[in-house]
Amino acid sequence: MKHATKKPLRSVGTRPVRPDGIDKVTGRALFSADFNLPDALHGAVLRSPFAHARILSIDTTRALALAGVKAVVTASDMPAIPDDKVMINAQPPDFRDMSANILAREKVLYEGHAIAAVAAKDAETANRALQLIDIEYEVLPHVIDVQQAMEPGAPLLHENLITKGINPAPVQASNIASRHEQVHGDVELGFAQADIILTEEFTTQPVHQGYIEPHACLARVASDGQTEIWCSSQGQFMVRAYCARLLDMPLSQIRVMPLEIGGGFGGKTTVYLEPLAVLLSRKSGLPVKMQMSRADVFRATGPAPGSYISMKIGARKDGTLVAAQGILCYQAGAFAGSPVRLGCMTAFAPYDIANVKLIGYDIVVNRPKSAAYRAPGAPMASFAAESLIDMLAQRLDMDPIDLRIRNAAREGTRTAYGPSFKEIGYLETLEAARAHPHYAAPLGKNQGRGVASGFWFNIGGQSSAALTLNEDGTVMVATGNPDIGGSRASMALMAAEVLQIDVSQVRPQIVDTSSIAYSDLTGGSRVTFAVGMAVIQAASDMVVKLQERAATLWDVSVEHVRWQDGCAVTDVEGREERLSLAALAAQTAKTGGPIAAHVSLNAQGAGPGFGTHICDVEVDPDTGRVTVLRYTAVQDVGKAVHPSYVEGQLQGGAAQGIGWALNEAYMYDENGAQLNPGFLDYRVPVASDLPMIDTVLVEVPNPRHPFGVRGVGEVPIIPPLGAVANAVSRASGVRHVDLPMSPPAVLKAIQRAARRRR
Repeated sequence: MKHATKKPLRSVGTRPVRPDGIDKVTGRALFSADFNLPDALHGAVLRSPFAHARILSIDTTRALALAGVKAVVTASDMPAIPDDKVMINAQPPDFRDMSANILAREKVLYEGHAIAAVAAKDAETANRALQLIDIEYEVLPHVIDVQQAMEPGAPLLHENLITKGINPAPVQASNIASRHEQVHGDVELGFAQADIILTEEFTTQPVHQGYIEPHACLARVASDGQTEIWCSSQGQFMVRAYCARLLDMPLSQIRVMPLEIGGGFGGKTTVYLEPLAVLLSRKSGLPVKMQMSRADVFRATGPAPGSYISMKIGARKDGTLVAAQGILCYQAGAFAGSPVRLGCMTAFAPYDIANVKLIGYDIVVNRPKSAAYRAPGAPMASFAAESLIDMLAQRLDMDPIDLRIRNAAREGTRTAYGPSFKEIGYLETLEAARAHPHYAAPLGKNQGRGVASGFWFNIGGQSSAALTLNEDGTVMVATGNPDIGGSRASMALMAAEVLQIDVSQVRPQIVDTSSIAYSDLTGGSRVTFAVGMAVIQAASDMVVKLQERAATLWDVSVEHVRWQDGCAVTDVEGREERLSLAALAAQTAKTGGPIAAHVSLNAQGAGPGFGTHICDVEVDPDTGRVTVLRYTAVQDVGKAVHPSYVEGQLQGGAAQGIGWALNEAYMYDENGAQLNPGFLDYRVPVASDLPMIDTVLVEVPNPRHPFGVRGVGEVPIIPPLGAVANAVSRASGVRHVDLPMSPPAVLKAIQRAARRRR
């Protein structure tokens, strides 16, 4: 791969109107709930009212007898997953667990766990049919809290769950699914060298991704088994692969059409309804459409996990960090698979610390199976680490940014999880934050300023792109990744850059699984980097083909043809001649036929991302209410392909992180039933809760991408938890270690501190 270009760019870095904007603001864009087929049945799901119960019997006789009911499915209709097909390439997901999450087998493990599904002529009939399904339960004790789930004698979710990662392996089952250990250096030696040692415990609660569009899909199975699925997801190839594995179907029988997605943030990187819709369509012989209610989304789909973290750092008197140690316990939900390993890897990644030891525990509890949420696992770990860094700055009476600069990871720094950093821009984000007017602005009474940093790996992965030259000289760019963060615009801009044409001449399309080669899903901040590489290479191939076609028309050697300003150019007998893209497109029949280029690759060389955030708050000492006064997000973005989209990513991540810090949490009653399954009671920030979030785009190019691109979508949600907590702690004079910092929680901490002082 060539190094990042230093030539002036004509398209990359500009701010054209988004390609999908008009369709979305006018309502023409089709989301899953908008798509219909003639004679489609209505699918509905019966969910458990209990947090933990054994299923003694299921009788669907009365439901099937109801007029208008065409099909009923239970776990007995889901194929058993054999041992050799539980994992793909020994990596998550665990398909046996996924199957049991889609339809409960033997036990229900959380309130909202799906037990059966019906397909009927309309919604009313389907819902009546659900009430006619007779189920006999044996209610069992449940456990919600991660620390309680780890205790001896806690109710067991899985009687055969033996902790992985411990040698020798335990002989008794527990709720600890796995143990992960990450060691760098010698922490005992490091702490022996420390002048100051700080220790603290932190907790966070599960939070929802907050996507606006509930899960929905439509499936149609033909008599020969050919299956079509229309859905909103973060990857149509993911849906195809998961349905094929879960339903024991040939991959070639399934075609998945991606519709617009009303938000995902990691929450739509798995399947819930799609296999059920396929089963119901297969049984009924008719298309089946399914939609979750908002309550179903909260009760039955994956939130980001809650956590308990115990962490310790050691430093010299000059602020040099010499050791860090921690235990991270993450809630996986009902089935193993929390991102605790990623939490361990990212917690102290922004810092050059010689001695680090982190141990992570993956814990099952009677809650919905956790799912990804922007930088999965990192925000919670960063909250703990960045809080300790701020506590150290206060102990040393040192500027918090200066302390971070002293310890900042740089090119060549070896990470605690193994590799050494190449070109990174963390130091540049700190310097930009320190120089920002926000950092020098005065603060008033009961006001505080918090700083925090965050890191995410960013990834590449398998990606495909196809470019087609239309007859009028415009170019269609087809990719296989749903557009969540503006990838249509970035693909169009990069194609236009290589072709040296106006971006208005490029039409980006997201196509189905039968129209392009495989692509990994949209996630991990990979699409602009990895799919962009495929687009760039395909556009470069198209340029070569255009030069060859022009050479044919001019009857000259292709070496005498160059591509300039969207035209083929040659000098014949001292006279320059040009053929525009439109002219070449009009003559393809004379030169060999249609012109297209397709590239599939496994992109490597993703540049890691770093961000530093500044937050000002005011705390009302009488009520505990926190008002965010000012917020600035600084991030190394490599190269902002479409700066407006990048700024939006930073602002959106900050808004979500602020909600995580101040308001958001799943709440349960004593029976394990969720109390706030909707946006009326689950409080996400709205416009009136937030100031205008300022953004600073630092551009340290990633040399392993032609335009210097780094992924940007994950990093912005990592620093806010720590930045807000540090600001609230400084404003209130009390260190806050439990999230969310709701008014009652803040007031309680203030009053408790006042009693201690008295």
